[in-house]
Amino acid sequence: MAKAIVLLSALCIVALANFAHCHPEVFDVEGKVYCDTCRVQFETKLSENLEGATVKLQCRNITTETETFSVEGVTDKDGKYKLTVEGDHQDDICEVTVVKSPREDCKETESGYEKARIECSENVGMHNAVRYANPLFFMKAQAVEGCKEVLDELDLSSLEF
Repeated sequence: MAKAIVLLSALCIVALANFAHCHPEVFDVEGKVYCDTCRVQFETKLSENLEGATVKLQCRNITTETETFSVEGVTDKDGKYKLTVEGDHQDDICEVTVVKSPREDCKETESGYEKARIECSENVGMHNAVRYANPLFFMKAQAVEGCKEVLDELDLSSLEF
């Protein structure tokens, strides 16, 4: 009986070691892209989800700025995307960037708002394999009708669009 317990324990340890060694870190990065119809750089009830927008996730080494990982994806009908990141990127800065809008009437970007930073490492205190990026957007060249009323409802009528 004692030999069986020792053997079973040894098999469990070997199985756990193989599991840890054979399964590299894999993270899913999920986010959303929308059309900012009011040109206010945040989502409103007049914003529209962008189906077919291209996004790119890129990781660069903090010290050398060398690219260590890159993947592109396209948004679904709800403006959502899901990108798979392989490997632990503890020493990297990883960002999702909007690349291309599917709509000619909504393709402007705003410098500083075209990227969302993501942590792609298990060593950052998060124990979930899914990382959620802040929403990204493209803007219309001119705000649509109804934006002033939407901003009044939000008590933000002092914003210009």
